[in-house]
Amino acid sequence: MISWEQQFTAFIAARLPAGDPAHDLAHIRRVVANARMLAAAEGADLAVVLPAAWLHDCVTVPKDSADRPRASRLAADTAAGFLSAAGYPATHIPAIHHAIAAHSFSARIPPETLEARVVQDADRLDAIGAIGIARTLMLGAAMGTPLYDEAEPLPHTRPADDGHSVIDHFYTKLLRLAEMMQTATGRREAARRTELMRLFLAELGRELTGGGLGAAPGGS
Repeated sequence: MISWEQQFTAFIAARLPAGDPAHDLAHIRRVVANARMLAAAEGADLAVVLPAAWLHDCVTVPKDSADRPRASRLAADTAAGFLSAAGYPATHIPAIHHAIAAHSFSARIPPETLEARVVQDADRLDAIGAIGIARTLMLGAAMGTPLYDEAEPLPHTRPADDGHSVIDHFYTKLLRLAEMMQTATGRREAARRTELMRLFLAELGRELTGGGLGAAPGGS
């Protein structure tokens, strides 16, 4: 007998867009792993958390599309229809729908349940830290966005604009996510990952401006 998670995997794998390195099956699997960890720590119901984590990107809208804020609502509707047709317990489907709809940064839907908070945190954790840096750089390259502003690589005196450079995305969104986390476990992990991003940006700025060029590693 095919397990529910096998069904979720098959459904989402068939619906993910080609050529989007930030929203591939590996991303889904990482979000599911994050969701398991958070649910165990916070006491959330896996019968809601796991389907929502697996299916949260079953409808994707391009990052630069005007319909981007609607993507999570469309995904929630699609996931609910799939689960209903597949015979998933009907009592869980409204909570799964809400968790998927509320996971998105751009949708701005407040998560009203513990399970929705867990799924939102699980997805946002994958946007930050080492994996967040890698995803941001890959997506920026795929979209043809310049890596940085040569006149001012880090936006210290100019407004950050992630349509202008990939590095600016850290300042318009990613560095802000830690303070938006919904669970205690998520906040702790987000703080650790955010510190790593700050170290990366500080080193990038140092290298691009020639700071410390020629200094011996680890000392003067």
